[in-house]
This record gives sequence, structure tokens and C-alpha cells, in this order.
Amino acid sequence: MEDNSALLSRKRLSFIIHPSAFIIPPIPYPPSPIPCKLTAMSHEKILIVEDEEEIRELVVYNLGKQGYQAIPAETGEEGLRLVRSEKPDLIVLDLMLPGVDGLEVTRTLKRDPATAAIPLVMLTAKGEETDIVAGLELGADDYLTKPFSPRVLTARIRAVLRRKSEE
Repeated sequence: MEDNSALLSRKRLSFIIHPSAFIIPPIPYPPSPIPCKLTAMSHEKILIVEDEEEIRELVVYNLGKQGYQAIPAETGEEGLRLVRSEKPDLIVLDLMLPGVDGLEVTRTLKRDPATAAIPLVMLTAKGEETDIVAGLELGADDYLTKPFSPRVLTARIRAVLRRKSEE
């Protein structure tokens, strides 16, 4: 039988000193995998209509990492053309676009029976309550304001696509 004092001192030693002098708590067992769908398995097409190149590239990159086929568009006109040719499963749309703005793109899409059912996530710097309400009432399925987290955007896209597939 083991000595109680040895057992007690092992229980007191509940940390490991890292070489850089940070205290790291021990991991008693390997963490279990998170039981959720981390990547898109069906390669859904997502159209990204965003005039700011850095944001467009960031969104395209992050969606591509998650297994989505991300299709970039810089203007509202280009976005409308790509909707018809690519038939995306979801659209991420900025409101403040040169030429045809995001609200007009939304109106055009929602009036056309061929595109009205495509889910739409608005991603914009317009964060006033009236802007959010206007976007949702025009037919957006979700609304995110900039600055944004790419992980949150991806999670919301997954949620919108999941709701669409359940219909």
C-alpha cells in the first residue's frame, strides 16, 4: 500500500513550470474531439460581394479553408452577373458597394423567382439599428457588422446553410 504522504505530495503538485517560467496547469487526459462539423463537406458555393480587396480576400481564404467554394465579386453588377452564371448556395454581401449598392442587389435578387430563395448574409460597416432592420426586412438571412470575426462569419454561414437544408 502506498504511503499517504507521497500521495498527498503528488496531489499538491498540480502544475508544471514551463521553461519560459509560465505556469501551465497539467492536462489530466487528452482532450476529446469537439463533436461538430468543422468543415463543409458538400463544397457549397458562396458568392462574396465585397469591394474592399483585403476583406474579400480574407473571407475567400477563410471559407476556402473550411471547404467552401468561395467566388469573389468586387461590385454589385459583377455579383448579380455571377449569381446567374454560378448559382451560389449562399451570398455574402456588403451594402456599401460602388455603382449598384447592396440594398439594390438584395431587392433585385429577392424579386427574381430564380434567385429569391438564395440565402443572403450581409457583411457591412453599416451597424445602425435602422440599417440592420432594413437589411433583414429586405430579405437578408443574417447581418454582421464590420469589424467582424472570420470564425463567427463562418459559423453563421454554416447555420444559415443548415437552416436552408432543413427546409
